[in-house]
Amino acid sequence: MNIFIKKLSYDTTESTLRTAFEKFGTVANCNIVMDTVARKSKGFGFVEMLDDAEANAAILALNNSKLDGRAITAKEVQPKQENTEVDVVDTNERRGSERRGNHRGSRNTGYNRKK
Repeated sequence: MNIFIKKLSYDTTESTLRTAFEKFGTVANCNIVMDTVARKSKGFGFVEMLDDAEANAAILALNNSKLDGRAITAKEVQPKQENTEVDVVDTNERRGSERRGNHRGSRNTGYNRKK
């Protein structure tokens, strides 16, 4: 089961997060999402546990608990739902500003500059 953890301290390391979840079972993977430019934690991460019962126990125990001085939120990652509806758009249909030439009012508005 994949677990999403948010509100992590920016000082929390993957080993600290792994240790917190290993108290409840085997951790297959642990990842804290990092900002590639600033090279700092974005404050959330993911933990993968192989046993669903162990993962549920970890979620119940660690959700709203303190880790590195911050109350974290832990919840199961929900599978992404595919949108089966297809929006059909008539590309020949013009909308609002396209009908008006992509500008407001006439082109002669604004300051009249005298030379």
